[in-house]
Amino acid sequence: MEPLQIYERLKERFGERVLETVEKKPDPFAVVDPGALVEICRYLCDGPELAMDCLSNETGVDYKDHIEVVYHLFSYRHRHGAVLKVKLPRENPQVATVEGVWKSANWMEREIFDLVGVNFEGHSDLRRILMPEDWPGHPLRKDFVEPQEYHGIATVRESPIVRLDRQKKK
Repeated sequence: MEPLQIYERLKERFGERVLETVEKKPDPFAVVDPGALVEICRYLCDGPELAMDCLSNETGVDYKDHIEVVYHLFSYRHRHGAVLKVKLPRENPQVATVEGVWKSANWMEREIFDLVGVNFEGHSDLRRILMPEDWPGHPLRKDFVEPQEYHGIATVRESPIVRLDRQKKK
């Protein structure tokens, strides 16, 4: 089944909770209501005609005016895929976890939480996965300002090119 056919089924079943569908190549996508995300994902996973048994990727993207969480889904049985997106406010981005639908969401949501700052409600172990627990802020946010040091350790490094230029001038 082609992605746009899958999105049509979603619109038939969930109506206005499918906010928009975009035919953009190479990955058409559907934007869904964050409040309906888990229900829609459960339908995509458990429905025998769709059987999206694989969450192959989940990521967070920081735009100027909002944050998106993007879900790449695949059915091994039917060999088709789909992309879902939810749009969240930058101030307090939160959405329900989908780890109850796909176990693979656990680590991906921890990474998105850590680097972009999205809170996944109901997640079984939502804590940082890459950065130290007391790291200030979320490094992939557009408004992130890297501290000059962390616990007395410099975080800013000179590039090798700048270092070579300085050595040549001496």
